[in-house]
Amino acid sequence: MELFKNTNFDFLGKKWPFIGMSLVLTALGLISLVMRGGPRYGIDFKGGALVTVRFVKRPPVEKVRSALSGKLPVEVQEVTDNNQDDLIGTDIHDDNALDQARSTIINSLNTNFGQPGSGNLDLNNTGKDALVERLRDPLQRAGAGMTDPQLAELAANIMNYRNSHGGLFASLDDVRRIPGVTPQIYNVIQQECYTSPFTIRATEIVGPRVGAELQRKAVLAVLYALGGMLVYIAFRFEWIYGFAAVIAVFHDTIITIGLFSLFNKELTLTVVAALLTLVGYSMNDTIVVFDRIRENLKLLRREPLESLINKSVNQTLSRTVLTSGLTFLTALSLFLFGGQVLNGFSFALVVGIMVGTYSSVFVASPILIFWQNFMESRKRKSRPAMLPVTPAPKENVRRGTAKVK
Repeated sequence: MELFKNTNFDFLGKKWPFIGMSLVLTALGLISLVMRGGPRYGIDFKGGALVTVRFVKRPPVEKVRSALSGKLPVEVQEVTDNNQDDLIGTDIHDDNALDQARSTIINSLNTNFGQPGSGNLDLNNTGKDALVERLRDPLQRAGAGMTDPQLAELAANIMNYRNSHGGLFASLDDVRRIPGVTPQIYNVIQQECYTSPFTIRATEIVGPRVGAELQRKAVLAVLYALGGMLVYIAFRFEWIYGFAAVIAVFHDTIITIGLFSLFNKELTLTVVAALLTLVGYSMNDTIVVFDRIRENLKLLRREPLESLINKSVNQTLSRTVLTSGLTFLTALSLFLFGGQVLNGFSFALVVGIMVGTYSSVFVASPILIFWQNFMESRKRKSRPAMLPVTPAPKENVRRGTAKVK
């Protein structure tokens, strides 16, 4: 499918506005990184605990922050895909304190949103074994005694029902619907348990040493990818092509990280995965343009390089618009509708696709022209100066007038 036929846009004639925009974005990003003391790393890299909390009806995020203020240094984010979850991240750098972070968060939320003084068991934040121990004696006293296997089966049914309904009970009335819960058993559960309006859905704990190691490996992964591509393109084309392509990809990565800093977004492992995806995508786009330039160099030997590059970009324009456009729409959909978990990943792709598409034309290609102009200027300077040649004097001889003695 070809969208554009016989186009003749002067892309390289418009290179300076795009180069200027790249310089401005790069400068703003670097200034932001310096002022913030580096990127804002996520829990993956700096260490800490990330807790996902689901509410029956989520309270205002400020109320959640105030419930945890003074207990831990936390950051609370709303998960907008279901309007029930909050992400609570705590920046802890002591290995011994990481295990206590989850308990502190649960106790603080329970103090503000639960029934801490009732002495009853929270059915939304308990496990199977704790429920078995809590119900054994009260059921015996109520005349509904059960054997240990029966009691374990009952607790498993309660846990399975809870997990299959979003991970929490909206109220104790939901327990009536569970198979095996008789009115007598329900009365005991009602006396011994209660349902808090929240539950802990997931807990991720990363030690600071592990985070530092992940950070180092993420940087090395990006550098190895750039180095490997430089070697491949230098072997496939010429070293200047590989240099131009790596500079363009490095330009894309720096601008993307700079925009993360400007918008105060976290760098996580998923963002690193997006950056590696961006490196491969941008490099592939650049190689397509360079391959067409190489083909045209054989066919149009006498064509000036700038005109030849313009023709090559115009010839690959339909392919660029189709692939970049469709990929951009996919990444944009993830950014708009993917929720908080995919926000950083999709943001990196959206920015990277836009920047990577124009860098193949307005950053990588001009480097080839600058290099050719530089080499030609060196050749002109290296040529020896030619002295002016004075014509030999003409003999004043008239043909056919010689006298013979």
